[in-house]
Amino acid sequence: MFGKSAKSSGGSMPASSSSNHSHGDQKIRSATIDTMIGKGTTIDGDLRFSGGLHVEGVIKGNLAADGEDATLILSEHGHIQGEVRVPSMVLNGMIDGDVFACGKVELFEKARICGDVYYNLLEMAVGAEVNGKLVRQKPETGKFATPPTALIAQASTDDE
Repeated sequence: MFGKSAKSSGGSMPASSSSNHSHGDQKIRSATIDTMIGKGTTIDGDLRFSGGLHVEGVIKGNLAADGEDATLILSEHGHIQGEVRVPSMVLNGMIDGDVFACGKVELFEKARICGDVYYNLLEMAVGAEVNGKLVRQKPETGKFATPPTALIAQASTDDE
């Protein structure tokens, strides 16, 4: 009798939480999720969000967060093809594009980034991959770093 209810309550846990390791579950449970993009969903175009965003599907476009407390959680099957600008993120999926985070970036063992990562704090597990530069930025409240190429382009237009 008691064993049945314990099993059924354990089975009601979301599939994404059960596929992650226990330290990943704690991070996901502690973050407030306001929006979720499911595993079978693909979004073509840029996306802006506030609060917590959990991505298990695919986003083909740039992703930007509004507010200093916004958090991106990208699950193992999640994939973003574009630039990502968020205060903090927990990543166990794949990003094809540059990442800008003024807060903390947590890369779990199945995380893959093909692009440069501009970060303030970085936590990286064994097995995570970054195919690009890791650039530490000084903490600036709510502001994202500007990539060096944009600074060069801006300087050349200012000179004209």
